[in-house]
Amino acid sequence: MTDLRLRFACSLYDRMLPLYLGEVRPDGIDLDFVAIDSPREIFDRMAGGLEFDAAEMSSSEFISRRSAGEKSLVAIPVFPSRVFRHGFIAVGPGIKTPRDLEGKRIGVPLYTMTAAIWIRGHLQHEYGVDLSTVRWVQGSINSAGAHGNPTVLPMAKSVPIEVNDSGRSLSQLLDEGRIDSIIGTSLPEAIRHNPEVRRLFPDFREVEKAYYARTRIFPIMHLVAIRRDVYEKHPFVAASLYKAFCESKDRALAKMRYTGALRYMLPWMTADLDEIDEVFGGDPWPYGVAANAPTLEALVAYMAEQSVIAAPLRVDELFVPTDAIA
Repeated sequence: MTDLRLRFACSLYDRMLPLYLGEVRPDGIDLDFVAIDSPREIFDRMAGGLEFDAAEMSSSEFISRRSAGEKSLVAIPVFPSRVFRHGFIAVGPGIKTPRDLEGKRIGVPLYTMTAAIWIRGHLQHEYGVDLSTVRWVQGSINSAGAHGNPTVLPMAKSVPIEVNDSGRSLSQLLDEGRIDSIIGTSLPEAIRHNPEVRRLFPDFREVEKAYYARTRIFPIMHLVAIRRDVYEKHPFVAASLYKAFCESKDRALAKMRYTGALRYMLPWMTADLDEIDEVFGGDPWPYGVAANAPTLEALVAYMAEQSVIAAPLRVDELFVPTDAIA
């Protein structure tokens, strides 16, 4: 029988590289791996036009669509991107503590983006920041204009959001003192040349390690979505892809651990790997629902609290049934 041709779009992460190179092959699938550097482009093309059979997808956008009853996609519990976000809060002069952000103007690429949801959740739940006092300014961090071309669903409740149409980037606005902070997926360029622009948490690595030790949450940014019509016609693709993604990730981690010659330009990678083992118990990047339940539950709760969705969904409602990937 001929393998099913399936087009999959994803950024070329180390955990995806064995799959991209053909070292790992999903059973029964002839995988056309479309490597795209910009996740935002993948999201826009998948959510806006279902251009791929399967793709890396923003977790918050997928959950928003599921909450709104939009069912063109299903998901498997594979997480191409996850990032601790305490280090992605840049502040200007006068902001010394998280509570100093109350009543301020904060720039954000997209209010509904997963990274922003996590950061607001941290600020509210870890540091007691009253988010209702914040004025949000939405736009690209290091270039003028909008952040991509997202197909964003209406929010459950209106939140005051000002669109940055100044012709300046959010970084420039922070540099000029026209906004007080920026949260998002990258740091503003202003942090490199303006000594008054800095991280809110300079010791973010230690802060994030303590956060993980306390909560067991490693924030998930992206998941893998499959077109529902493809899944319903060929249900085996969920298990085949899931197993291939797991094998690809395991191979990548094994290659990383080979230190006869450093695979990455990280001079102290051996020490970093020792620290990863100490903090995460050997697997820093687990797939599956059960292993990620605290993280997923926090994300959907934050989305409801921030009016991105009307009410939290059950975690098991987000993915294909467990027996579908067994």
